[in-house]
Amino acid sequence: MAQTVGDFFVERLRQWGVRRIYGYPGDGINGVFGALQRAQGKADGKIEFIQTRHEEMAAFMASAHAKFTGELGVCIATSGPGAAHLITGLYDARLDHMPVLAIAGQQARTAIGGHYQQEVNLEAMFKDVAGALVHTATVPAQVRHLIDRAVRIAISQRRVTALILPNDLQEMPYEEPPRAHGTLHSGIGYRAPKVVPYERELQQAADVLNSGAKVAILVGAGGLHATDEVIEVANKLGAGVAKALLGKAALPDELPWVTGSIGLLGTEPSYKLMSGCDTLLMIGSGFPYAEFLPKEGQARAVQIDIAPEMLSLRYPMEVNLCGDAAETLRALLPLLHAKTNFGWRKEIEGWSRGWWKTLEARAMQPAKPVNPQRVVWELSPRLPERAIITSDSGSCANWYARDLKIRRGMMCSLSGGLASMGAAVPYAIAAKFAHQDRPVIALVGDGAMQMNNMAELITVAKYWRQWKSPHWICGVFNNEDLNQVTWEQRVMEGDPKFQASQQIPNVAYHKFAELIGLKGIYVDDPDRVAPAWEEALAADRPTVIEFKTDPEVPPLPPHITLAQAKAFGETLLKGDPRESGVILGTARQVLASVLPGKD
Repeated sequence: MAQTVGDFFVERLRQWGVRRIYGYPGDGINGVFGALQRAQGKADGKIEFIQTRHEEMAAFMASAHAKFTGELGVCIATSGPGAAHLITGLYDARLDHMPVLAIAGQQARTAIGGHYQQEVNLEAMFKDVAGALVHTATVPAQVRHLIDRAVRIAISQRRVTALILPNDLQEMPYEEPPRAHGTLHSGIGYRAPKVVPYERELQQAADVLNSGAKVAILVGAGGLHATDEVIEVANKLGAGVAKALLGKAALPDELPWVTGSIGLLGTEPSYKLMSGCDTLLMIGSGFPYAEFLPKEGQARAVQIDIAPEMLSLRYPMEVNLCGDAAETLRALLPLLHAKTNFGWRKEIEGWSRGWWKTLEARAMQPAKPVNPQRVVWELSPRLPERAIITSDSGSCANWYARDLKIRRGMMCSLSGGLASMGAAVPYAIAAKFAHQDRPVIALVGDGAMQMNNMAELITVAKYWRQWKSPHWICGVFNNEDLNQVTWEQRVMEGDPKFQASQQIPNVAYHKFAELIGLKGIYVDDPDRVAPAWEEALAADRPTVIEFKTDPEVPPLPPHITLAQAKAFGETLLKGDPRESGVILGTARQVLASVLPGKD
């Protein structure tokens, strides 16, 4: 049988190092799926295909694969609705600067432009999310350079690219481009360069940092592979370090001068760190909320980022260093002067010690029935070495951001720039496929479970027996409320909880897990939280733990503004349907910071 375009396509992806593709089949992409099947019998040609329940989840998995491996993530879908379903997950990758290739089928070339069934202008649809490169192949000899460009651009620029293959083209015999005018003869291969600023810029940055008496560092996803360098710089400057959500695993939380997360989901020490510093070093972060950074003019600032478009975007930087975080910090270190006065560092350490006590006190406050903070607080000391943790968006992300203590060697992530609901379970599935020997835990709200994550538990049920370790856990916060938005309505808008939009059905998630062959655990007693985590971590199969949590435990911001306090007061004056619970829950959390252990 002659090699088809589909066969060549799969073979070329294999040559580029692709070993796994996430997606869902359909007649618009059948030619590539036939090639994937034929490649299974080739020792050097196999690419594993993971069948998801929905194309959006496939794109999330491709994004997560890139995050947890540093490799190209690949997803595939059929024409029309299949391709359209990829968009949300692809935007997750786009906004978090992840290299992902989307492969989409299309109707036959002879039908395009004829208002044919499932005919969608895919190039126009993908243009924004995959703007670095999106093309439709039209002849066999074009496919080679389209694949090579799409992969090389995605991994070199950390962008999303998309290739569209008409279904009739996929079945045609493959032809190499002829040696003729108007043809291209591309090749494979890419190695990232060493990107370091010039010495004069490094010296300018060092002069700013050396002059600071109170240095604050903010580290993001760009610092995930610069842990040792960030620690060395922080120690030399006597600095405290706050972490953007995507940089949560950049530094272990056991370091006393690490203040934890920053922003609306952040910590009080991180707020104080930014409010009190006179110098800021931002490393590999696109943290969006400028109100949590120093006031403009308060601090001299230096930024390091591999992407020039992210420089001086959130805060006016005095020195902008375009470069890889680890390489740039290594070049910068010899130019920094070791601080001799560590008063600022000791102040930061005091804030952090007090904050961890506050978090423990808040987590142990009574609730009806389970305090959601306690769910994550009890997980932290029980996390196995090298665990991978994913979180969904919503109120569970607050507890993930604040109460989860990350140790060296662990990995964690969530949908950062897009902050999409529904990412935690597909993230956790991709993490497990990429690192099958490592325990993986997903923290998910009940809204995200009902939206799309319950279905992906079926994907877990389908594949878990082929994993090297069965330790995959989904912790569900069941509070029958779209909780983050409920509190945003109360605190930011001054509106009571709108039952019609916020209340969601009560679903027995643990029973659904049992129905499809997984282990299910139900927890409605706070004293059962810790034993439930231990039981799940020792289970012989993937586990869903359903925690019946209290929706009236407030995800308090690190600093309550006068406007927020006023809005919250207006909420109560207007009459919130859970007014007594809201008042009691808020009072407990606020008083827990000054009266630990008191009700």
